Amino acid sequence: MEAEGPQCTGPMDNGTGSTGLRIGAIFIIWATSTAMTLFPVLTRRVPRLHINKEAFDFAKYFGSGVIIATAFIHLLSPAASDEELGSPCLNENFQNYPFAFAFAMIAMFAVFVVEVVAFRVGSEYAQKLAYDPHAGGHHHAMEHGGNPNHTHIHNHAPVKTHSSDDVENAAVPAGAVTAADTKMVADSDSSVDTKVALSTQASEILGVMILEFGVVFHSMIIGITLGTTTDFTVLFIVIIFHQMFEGLGLGARLAFLPIAKSWIPMLGAVLYGLVTPIGIAIGLGARRTYNGDSTTAALVTGTFDAVSAGILLYTGTVELLAHEFIFNDKMRTAPLRKVIISILEMLTGAGIMALLGRWA
Repeated sequence: MEAEGPQCTGPMDNGTGSTGLRIGAIFIIWATSTAMTLFPVLTRRVPRLHINKEAFDFAKYFGSGVIIATAFIHLLSPAASDEELGSPCLNENFQNYPFAFAFAMIAMFAVFVVEVVAFRVGSEYAQKLAYDPHAGGHHHAMEHGGNPNHTHIHNHAPVKTHSSDDVENAAVPAGAVTAADTKMVADSDSSVDTKVALSTQASEILGVMILEFGVVFHSMIIGITLGTTTDFTVLFIVIIFHQMFEGLGLGARLAFLPIAKSWIPMLGAVLYGLVTPIGIAIGLGARRTYNGDSTTAALVTGTFDAVSAGILLYTGTVELLAHEFIFNDKMRTAPLRKVIISILEMLTGAGIMALLGRWA
């Protein structure tokens, strides 16, 4: 007898089993994911909850591995499966071309372009701020000379000076530097430092915002899936750990934002904790009419998963791994033991999250 194919049209009754547990899942996942995400933020902001730096580093590197494994195992793989963008309910174009990988690639390049543009705009703003006399800039000081009591002296080598009338060149002896020269050098250094610091902070904030967007996008889909699936119990247990580990990684990034003293990191943690329960509630409400095998569901879910995968792949590899291990001066000069431990922490997070993909 020929096996029955997927029901590609119309509503599907996903059953009424485990209704109480499904409702309880809203509050359980909200409490566990919010607590784990808020933990790094609160321990950094509240002196009584202070923990040592090694614990923060573990959360940061472990979370980086979790996010990368999420992109590959929990997003890109399902998006390419026959339940989503490879579904037989979709037209033959989706059977003949890897749209899941294409959408992930497009999302990754889109994030890259957004970050390049934002970094350029932020750098221009930082440069304007650094040289604005009303915002702490120094160009007036460079034009009119500095404080003669300034003691920041550079030992310049002999320099050739040229007059506009082509008079004889004169050498300036070493150490014979005027106060205006030293003030100009100091102000120039300060302006460059200010510009670089502001640009770096803007880039870091943007990276965490992109990460937040990717995990929130993904978590909403997880919630809807959990609210409508017939295989609820195993998936529920796995998603508890999934959201906790992912929240730990996000919370560690939020805690170290340059704006960590504001309310924004707290808001980011609370928002992450809410989206999956909201998705579960939506799934429960649509459980009798939602058809996860339908053409629309396969297309929408697959596209969302593929786009989220591209976002998290870029964020995980560029913002987290590259910035933390390759472009970080502290990590480049850290003892080999510290580097190895950090890499092992990252691999542990990726390994555990990849293992959870066996069930979800």
